[in-house]
Amino acid sequence: MSALPMPDADLIQQCLRGQRSAFPILYRRYQRQVRGTLFQLCGAAELDDLVQEVFFRAWKGLPKFRQSAQFSTWLYRIAWNVATDRRRAQGQARSQSLPVPPAPSAEPSTLTQLHYEDVVQRGLQTLSWEHRAVIVLHDLEDLPQQEVASILHIPKGTVKSRLHHARSALRTFLQQEGIQL
Repeated sequence: MSALPMPDADLIQQCLRGQRSAFPILYRRYQRQVRGTLFQLCGAAELDDLVQEVFFRAWKGLPKFRQSAQFSTWLYRIAWNVATDRRRAQGQARSQSLPVPPAPSAEPSTLTQLHYEDVVQRGLQTLSWEHRAVIVLHDLEDLPQQEVASILHIPKGTVKSRLHHARSALRTFLQQEGIQL
Protein backbone atom coordinates (compact mmCIF):
# COMPACT_ATOMS: atom_id res chain seq x y z
CA MET A 1 0.00 0.00 0.00
CA SER A 2 1.48 3.37 -1.00
CA ALA A 3 1.22 6.53 1.07
CA LEU A 4 -1.15 9.25 -0.04
CA PRO A 5 0.55 12.25 -1.65
CA MET A 6 1.11 15.17 0.69
CA PRO A 7 -1.37 18.01 0.09
CA ASP A 8 -0.05 21.18 -1.54
CA ALA A 9 -0.85 23.21 1.60
CA ASP A 10 1.39 20.97 3.73
CA LEU A 11 4.23 21.20 1.22
CA ILE A 12 3.89 24.99 1.12
CA GLN A 13 4.04 25.16 4.91
CA GLN A 14 7.19 23.03 4.85
CA CYS A 15 8.75 25.38 2.29
CA LEU A 16 7.88 28.39 4.43
CA ARG A 17 9.53 26.71 7.43
CA GLY A 18 12.73 26.38 5.41
CA GLN A 19 12.45 22.74 4.31
CA ARG A 20 13.79 23.11 0.78
CA SER A 21 13.11 19.46 -0.06
CA ALA A 22 9.36 20.19 -0.25
CA PHE A 23 9.53 22.55 -3.25
CA PRO A 24 10.89 19.95 -5.71
CA ILE A 25 7.79 17.87 -4.94
CA LEU A 26 5.58 20.80 -5.97
CA TYR A 27 7.74 21.27 -9.06
CA ARG A 28 7.36 17.62 -10.12
CA ARG A 29 3.64 17.76 -9.41
CA TYR A 30 2.99 20.79 -11.66
CA GLN A 31 5.85 21.17 -14.15
CA ARG A 32 4.11 19.26 -16.96
CA GLN A 33 0.97 21.40 -16.74
CA VAL A 34 3.00 24.61 -16.58
CA ARG A 35 5.17 23.48 -19.48
CA GLY A 36 2.14 22.54 -21.59
CA THR A 37 0.42 25.83 -20.91
CA LEU A 38 3.52 27.87 -21.74
CA PHE A 39 4.09 25.86 -24.93
CA GLN A 40 0.54 26.52 -26.11
CA LEU A 41 0.79 30.21 -25.25
CA CYS A 42 4.37 30.94 -26.32
CA GLY A 43 5.61 28.09 -28.51
CA ALA A 44 8.80 26.09 -28.15
CA ALA A 45 11.35 28.90 -28.15
CA GLU A 46 12.82 29.47 -24.69
CA LEU A 47 10.33 27.01 -23.16
CA ASP A 48 12.77 25.65 -20.58
CA ASP A 49 13.68 29.18 -19.49
CA LEU A 50 10.02 30.17 -19.19
CA VAL A 51 9.21 27.12 -17.03
CA GLN A 52 12.19 27.92 -14.80
CA GLU A 53 11.02 31.52 -14.50
CA VAL A 54 7.53 30.40 -13.38
CA PHE A 55 8.90 28.19 -10.63
CA PHE A 56 11.49 30.77 -9.60
CA ARG A 57 8.72 33.36 -9.19
CA ALA A 58 6.60 30.81 -7.31
CA TRP A 59 9.47 30.03 -4.91
CA LYS A 60 10.13 33.72 -4.27
CA GLY A 61 6.41 34.45 -3.95
CA LEU A 62 5.49 31.65 -1.54
CA PRO A 63 5.52 33.94 1.52
CA LYS A 64 2.81 36.05 -0.17
CA PHE A 65 0.69 33.05 -1.22
CA ARG A 66 -2.80 33.18 0.29
CA GLN A 67 -3.48 29.80 1.86
CA SER A 68 -7.17 30.18 0.99
CA ALA A 69 -6.32 30.00 -2.73
CA GLN A 70 -5.52 26.86 -4.70
CA PHE A 71 -1.80 26.53 -5.37
CA SER A 72 -2.48 25.32 -8.93
CA THR A 73 -4.57 28.40 -9.75
CA TRP A 74 -1.89 30.67 -8.31
CA LEU A 75 0.80 28.84 -10.30
CA TYR A 76 -1.20 29.13 -13.55
CA ARG A 77 -1.52 32.86 -12.85
CA ILE A 78 2.26 33.10 -12.55
CA ALA A 79 2.61 31.16 -15.82
CA TRP A 80 0.17 33.57 -17.46
CA ASN A 81 2.22 36.53 -16.18
CA VAL A 82 5.48 35.01 -17.46
CA ALA A 83 3.89 34.35 -20.87
CA THR A 84 2.50 37.89 -20.97
CA ASP A 85 5.90 39.35 -20.04
CA ARG A 86 7.55 37.32 -22.81
CA ARG A 87 4.94 38.46 -25.32
CA ARG A 88 5.50 42.11 -24.38
CA ALA A 89 9.27 41.69 -24.67
CA GLN A 90 8.88 40.11 -28.09
CA GLY A 91 6.58 42.91 -29.19
CA GLN A 92 9.13 45.50 -28.16
CA ALA A 93 11.96 43.57 -29.84
CA ARG A 94 10.18 43.36 -33.18
CA SER A 95 7.06 44.84 -34.62
CA GLN A 96 6.09 41.82 -36.67
CA SER A 97 5.67 38.39 -35.07
CA LEU A 98 7.24 35.39 -36.70
CA PRO A 99 5.50 32.01 -36.79
CA VAL A 100 6.59 29.73 -33.95
CA PRO A 101 7.49 26.20 -35.04
CA PRO A 102 5.73 23.41 -33.17
CA ALA A 103 7.69 21.48 -30.57
CA PRO A 104 8.53 17.94 -31.59
CA SER A 105 6.43 15.24 -29.96
CA ALA A 106 8.17 12.97 -27.51
CA GLU A 107 6.98 9.89 -29.40
CA PRO A 108 5.06 10.78 -32.56
CA SER A 109 2.80 7.90 -33.43
CA THR A 110 2.20 8.82 -37.07
CA LEU A 111 2.79 11.54 -39.60
CA THR A 112 -0.91 12.32 -39.40
CA GLN A 113 -0.59 13.00 -35.66
CA LEU A 114 2.34 15.34 -36.29
CA HIS A 115 0.37 17.11 -39.00
CA TYR A 116 -2.61 17.68 -36.71
CA GLU A 117 -0.40 18.92 -33.87
CA ASP A 118 1.22 21.36 -36.31
CA VAL A 119 -2.12 22.53 -37.66
CA VAL A 120 -3.59 23.05 -34.19
CA GLN A 121 -0.48 24.93 -33.05
CA ARG A 122 -0.64 27.17 -36.13
CA GLY A 123 -4.36 27.66 -35.49
CA LEU A 124 -3.70 28.74 -31.92
CA GLN A 125 -1.16 31.26 -33.20
CA THR A 126 -3.89 32.92 -35.30
CA LEU A 127 -6.03 33.64 -32.23
CA SER A 128 -5.79 36.83 -30.24
CA TRP A 129 -3.79 36.55 -27.03
CA GLU A 130 -6.98 36.68 -24.93
CA HIS A 131 -8.75 34.01 -26.97
CA ARG A 132 -5.70 31.75 -27.03
CA ALA A 133 -5.38 31.99 -23.24
CA VAL A 134 -8.93 30.82 -22.52
CA ILE A 135 -8.86 27.98 -25.04
CA VAL A 136 -5.47 26.75 -23.78
CA LEU A 137 -6.46 26.88 -20.12
CA HIS A 138 -9.99 25.53 -20.52
CA ASP A 139 -9.92 23.16 -23.48
CA LEU A 140 -6.31 21.99 -23.50
CA GLU A 141 -5.43 22.15 -19.79
CA ASP A 142 -8.98 21.11 -18.81
CA LEU A 143 -9.46 23.78 -16.15
CA PRO A 144 -13.00 24.76 -15.12
CA GLN A 145 -14.29 28.09 -16.40
CA GLN A 146 -14.34 29.59 -12.90
CA GLU A 147 -10.66 28.74 -12.41
CA VAL A 148 -9.79 30.23 -15.82
CA ALA A 149 -11.65 33.39 -14.79
CA SER A 150 -9.69 33.50 -11.55
CA ILE A 151 -6.33 32.98 -13.29
CA LEU A 152 -6.98 35.67 -15.90
CA HIS A 153 -8.77 38.05 -13.50
CA ILE A 154 -11.84 38.29 -15.73
CA PRO A 155 -15.52 37.46 -15.12
CA LYS A 156 -16.73 33.93 -15.86
CA GLY A 157 -19.07 35.35 -18.50
CA THR A 158 -16.07 36.81 -20.34
CA VAL A 159 -14.42 33.38 -20.26
CA LYS A 160 -17.55 31.87 -21.83
CA SER A 161 -17.70 34.55 -24.51
CA ARG A 162 -14.00 34.26 -25.36
CA LEU A 163 -14.26 30.46 -25.49
CA HIS A 164 -17.13 30.71 -27.95
CA HIS A 165 -15.26 33.12 -30.22
CA ALA A 166 -11.94 31.24 -29.92
CA ARG A 167 -13.52 27.89 -30.76
CA SER A 168 -15.33 29.41 -33.71
CA ALA A 169 -12.14 31.00 -35.06
CA LEU A 170 -10.13 27.81 -34.52
CA ARG A 171 -12.86 25.73 -36.19
CA THR A 172 -12.80 28.08 -39.21
CA PHE A 173 -9.00 27.87 -39.41
CA LEU A 174 -9.02 24.07 -39.23
CA GLN A 175 -11.70 23.83 -41.92
CA GLN A 176 -9.64 26.12 -44.17
CA GLU A 177 -6.73 23.72 -43.63
CA GLY A 178 -8.92 20.88 -44.89
CA ILE A 179 -9.74 19.28 -41.54
CA GLN A 180 -13.37 18.28 -41.27
CA LEU A 181 -14.90 18.57 -37.81
